[in-house]
Amino acid sequence: MPIISPYDKNPLIDGRQSNRALAVRRGVQTLLTQMGAAHVPELTLASGRRADLTAIFKDGTIWIIEIKSSVEDIRSDHKWPDYYDYCDQLFFATLDDVPQSLFPDEAGFILADSLGAAIIEDCPLQKLNAARRKAITLRFAQFAANRLHLAELAGYNITT
Repeated sequence: MPIISPYDKNPLIDGRQSNRALAVRRGVQTLLTQMGAAHVPELTLASGRRADLTAIFKDGTIWIIEIKSSVEDIRSDHKWPDYYDYCDQLFFATLDDVPQSLFPDEAGFILADSLGAAIIEDCPLQKLNAARRKAITLRFAQFAANRLHLAELAGYNITT
């Protein structure tokens, strides 16, 4: 192993998320895995917005999960409606000390902690058109492959 490496930090942690947000993300990722979805954090969309979690299910359904770790976090977010153009379903996820009443009714609601999560409120399915679905799926696949490559370069064993 080289003494100096340009890949000296975990490529899966970018430092923007609080410990609370990371706890929610871990719990939601556990739920998504149990549901059979592939998922990636921090996917940059064609609009330039970055989705906290994006999931693709075996039937091709795409979810975006917006993580809110505090009351201030949800009150200051006005960009979430932009995500509807990039998913079939939009969910918010948070911890149990953030009141559900603060979240918009038109999105789903997930309650999480670092060990798991539960869907408390489902939301309507609004199917993407085929061209948009293909574009998002390709972006997702390229992003996931690049993330795995960075993890390998940083010395993480990603094979089982």
